[in-house]
Amino acid sequence: MFEIKNITMIYDMEKTEKIYALAGFDLTLPDRGLVGIIGPSGSGKSTLMYCLSTLKKPTDGQILYNGRELANLKDQEREALRRLEFGFVFQRHFLVPYLSAVDNVTVAAAKYDKNTPEQAKQLLSNLGLGSKEWGKRPSKLSGGQRQRTAIARAMINNPKVLFADEPTAALDHENAFGVMKILKDYAKENLVIVITHDHSILKDANSIIEMWDGNISAVKDGEFI
Repeated sequence: MFEIKNITMIYDMEKTEKIYALAGFDLTLPDRGLVGIIGPSGSGKSTLMYCLSTLKKPTDGQILYNGRELANLKDQEREALRRLEFGFVFQRHFLVPYLSAVDNVTVAAAKYDKNTPEQAKQLLSNLGLGSKEWGKRPSKLSGGQRQRTAIARAMINNPKVLFADEPTAALDHENAFGVMKILKDYAKENLVIVITHDHSILKDANSIIEMWDGNISAVKDGEFI
């Protein structure tokens, strides 16, 4: 699905001493499975995710998504890709505070119709939020429930790729492993990329990519489903 060729991201280009967030490497990612990208702060893992998701453009190198070079896409094409084929889960849930759980999910729907609210309710139910929580605003939900709502929002368009940047960092261990089980289940038919610094949540990952100083230091592959 993703083919990365000699990707480089340089910050402070105008300065004599440039900062390499990504130092030039190759990488291929599968069509489905749970892929963990792990490393300390500043290792380049989040920058890599932003480049893969078209939120940032690398300084040099190529990123091919299903054979299409992302850098060559027009702005409208990149926006359509993010809306229709990519989903995003972040460390903070970024829910709209004045909307209910259901409305926080439906607001992200690319095509809203009369069935969309029911689809949102089904997603929330699958993620463990019952009908009592559907009408609640984020302030009335627990941390785990808010993050599960954010995951439902990311899944409303059935994205082919789900990007998750530190999705469990703000959760206790019980909720963290619950969220990872959801992502693992979704990865049976889709690609889920999890950025984290916590090895423990990646125990069921199909592949783990370790990063250090903008480079890949190790790739540990499991059996893709």
